[in-house]
Amino acid sequence: MMTFRILWSALLILALTVPSVRADGGCGGDEENEAKALVAAARNVEKSGKPAELFVAYGVAVDGSCPGIEDAFIRKAQASLPKLGRDLAKAAEAKGVLYSSEPVYTMVRGNISSAEIDRRSRRANERASAFAWLEAIGDYNEANRVMLKAVHAKSDNLELFKVAWEADQHRYTRDSKTDEQKPYASPASYRQELQKIASANADQFMKAEEKDAAGLSGNATDVAMSTMHSMEKLKKASDWMKFLPDGDKSARARAEQRGDTILKRADPMFTQMNAKAYYEFAGSSKAKEKLAQLEKKSEESHRAMEKSGEKAMSAVTEKSAADQKKFDKGKANLEKELGF
Repeated sequence: MMTFRILWSALLILALTVPSVRADGGCGGDEENEAKALVAAARNVEKSGKPAELFVAYGVAVDGSCPGIEDAFIRKAQASLPKLGRDLAKAAEAKGVLYSSEPVYTMVRGNISSAEIDRRSRRANERASAFAWLEAIGDYNEANRVMLKAVHAKSDNLELFKVAWEADQHRYTRDSKTDEQKPYASPASYRQELQKIASANADQFMKAEEKDAAGLSGNATDVAMSTMHSMEKLKKASDWMKFLPDGDKSARARAEQRGDTILKRADPMFTQMNAKAYYEFAGSSKAKEKLAQLEKKSEESHRAMEKSGEKAMSAVTEKSAADQKKFDKGKANLEKELGF
């Protein structure tokens, strides 16, 4: 759905920026007939008074236009698209529909031939968001404003935040002098505002983690539970910190500190597995060294337990053999006494 919206946005931006009379060598007979049909369809939509449908109709008419075919209408449609898009965005924003993954049009197959399906099967999507309409006309400054408003309204929604962060990924502008298409870059203030939101969320999880880590001083069960909840908070904080200049260094550094705290306990045999979880997440060179030492100790402990088990089993086997020998001897003596 995201790709669908992006592709349509690119088509609309192209429709808004291409010259009204093209210099691409003209169109063939079928293309001219298609261009006329698209203009006729747009004229019918004009009578309906439905701005969303008209937006789509104008867009496909411009996209499928041919030189010398209804040039005046195409110029009018091209000039009308920005205002229509802004009006539709304003209406969606008034309804609180700031952002959704819904595209500005949907596809209606029906009995349309495969050659016409790309353009003539498009129908306006009444559920499109303010962001989608603004994105479609290339009004990126307003689209960013609406997106920031949406993110602030759901500031703990990481998936929405990621969409906002990557908004420029499929945006392009056309140089009015050279007609060259170039990637668009939002003003620095846009991402700075997003980073404030990311920082606030990261701080919230780091503070919550401090409360969870208090259990690391309890018994072995407390340590296990505290580690689980603490790691959950650190990972969530890390997810938000990745959008900040210093990344998630502080979350990983704290994880290493938590691992060190556990190793200082008097019962490392029962709690060191929790320290391993922290060191694995921390990922620093020192944490990796400590993790290697823990794994080595764990392996040595495992081998020692295996040897201890083998000795115990051997002792049981020897005792069983001695008991069996004693039984057999007693049985033989009894049989002898009884004359068997």
